[in-house]
Amino acid sequence: MKIAVLGSGSWGTALAILLGKKGYGVRLWSRREDLASAIERDRCNVQYLPDIVLPDTILSTSRFDEALDGVQAVVLAVPSAGVREVVDLIRDKIGSGVLLIHAGKGLESETGLRGSEVIARELGEEIGRGCVALSGPNLAVELAKDVPTATVVASCDMDRAAKAQELFSSPSLRVYRNSDIAGVELGGALKNVFAIGAGIADGLGYGDNTKATLVTRGMIEMTRLGAALGADPKTFTGLSGFGDLMATCASRLSRNLRLGLMLGQGMSLDDSLQALGQVAEGMPTCEAAYILSRKHDIYMPITEQIHALLFEGKDPRQAVCDLMCRDQKDELC
Repeated sequence: MKIAVLGSGSWGTALAILLGKKGYGVRLWSRREDLASAIERDRCNVQYLPDIVLPDTILSTSRFDEALDGVQAVVLAVPSAGVREVVDLIRDKIGSGVLLIHAGKGLESETGLRGSEVIARELGEEIGRGCVALSGPNLAVELAKDVPTATVVASCDMDRAAKAQELFSSPSLRVYRNSDIAGVELGGALKNVFAIGAGIADGLGYGDNTKATLVTRGMIEMTRLGAALGADPKTFTGLSGFGDLMATCASRLSRNLRLGLMLGQGMSLDDSLQALGQVAEGMPTCEAAYILSRKHDIYMPITEQIHALLFEGKDPRQAVCDLMCRDQKDELC
């Protein structure tokens, strides 16, 4: 079986490694010719996953036609800002029988659309409904090193979800199915916003009580918005919701947490992004979530303060003070 993995960042490379170890013929596509050539030459993605050797079953390329030639499955592992562009590139290059998997964890900032919704807008409802989303507590470095974890695949077409389940299942990755693609995609995206908040709390020197509070109340906000957007609230208690939220809010491997950490320590946003050197999906997703919360009149005070900090230059300590000093309320309201 031949599989194209589109996107050679840490996440795309980790997925390619997982699939390559299973013996599949994997084409790992990068938009940068120099990066694709370096990966093919060194058998390692030095920029994003140093010291992890790629299986011989992986071909690294920047040529789109070569990446897609004769594949039975396509995995989109690009940042949310690039999904529409890459989907446009595969238009008319894949048939309806190709298994299309969206593995990104973000929302399109301008529209608030999930990845599968962007795919449906660009390639049509039939392909959009057959798209499979993948999400869960899957930090790229650990996945590439075969550290045991689980993930969830979701689709409106459960036959395709089952095919994706079989595709990714391995001794180090247990894969579950879910029919709630909206909830799975939203959980994987929205947790990045709260991971930035968790990093800010760490940077400010706060403790475990603060982290636990942020994770718990972040879950409430994710569930509120998800329900308003048609997701099943129960999904957010699963792997793509609570599971991914826990991992990204606790691990220094999380780029969103590291971004928040630098901001909490007093670095400017520009300097923090430059030091990070990778896309932090929490930023565009925070913008999208903020817009969606206003549109649907959903109360999301943590998201609102993180948005103010990222896009309006608000001081982190003032944001915390404003959260703590709000009007008193019942916990479950």
